[in-house]
Amino acid sequence: MDSTANSLSSSRFSTEKFCAALFPIVATIDALIVAVSGCFGCENWSRKRKPRFGYEEITRLSEESRFSFNEVEALYELFKKLSSSIIDDGLIHKIHMYNIITWIHSQILVHMQEELQLALFRTASGENLFVDRVFDIFDEKKNGVIEFEEFVHALNVFHPYAPVEEKIDFAFKLYDLRQTGFIEREEVKQMVVALFVESEMELSEEVLEQIIDKTFEDADADGDGRISKEEWKAFVLRHPSSLLRNMTLPYLKDITTAFPSFVFNTEADD
Repeated sequence: MDSTANSLSSSRFSTEKFCAALFPIVATIDALIVAVSGCFGCENWSRKRKPRFGYEEITRLSEESRFSFNEVEALYELFKKLSSSIIDDGLIHKIHMYNIITWIHSQILVHMQEELQLALFRTASGENLFVDRVFDIFDEKKNGVIEFEEFVHALNVFHPYAPVEEKIDFAFKLYDLRQTGFIEREEVKQMVVALFVESEMELSEEVLEQIIDKTFEDADADGDGRISKEEWKAFVLRHPSSLLRNMTLPYLKDITTAFPSFVFNTEADD
């Protein structure tokens, strides 16, 4: 009985740690939105930027997503602020994300949740696995920049009403660092190690290996040492709350209420 209980407890522990590696990614997205809502870099926010999105484009994006017309307009205001902080060309470059994350860390925003104040925004090399993964997944065209359509498509996955299947698929892509179509042991290890390093927690190699072993025991159904998309889906559906709570930003269901400052400056063409 004790052995079974310990096994279940160990399995839950490994699952929580495995899924927790997604939290800094969501926290990064959350932090970017919160920072910009406070008008990060307002002094650099030029009124001259292209391309502009008019009524037809915003209507189309609204129909393609779970955002209303007004919410897409609000997201456009957010996008313009993000994309104009350094290079004002109507596109989000990776340097924009790093610049804002650096600013967030220096300011330690008092209105952010405590868990968002983790050391996740600091790295000795100046790089951050979680910021890089956010950028890479948002960049659907893989051309080194994020366009507004890509921005809306990615945030749409984090909407509270987004189907579970979309969240599962998006999370799989986050873990599939090498884009092989499988989640491999080294990729899981890299994400879990990054989580603990970023949160300034020490983890012995033995405990780390135990977490990964338990994860693969649970998720790798055919025992081939990697997790396929089908195995990933089955794994997540066995532990839905552990992972899916890290794939949802509640305020996206009414962003115009959560961040009214994004609405007042709407410039969409009529």
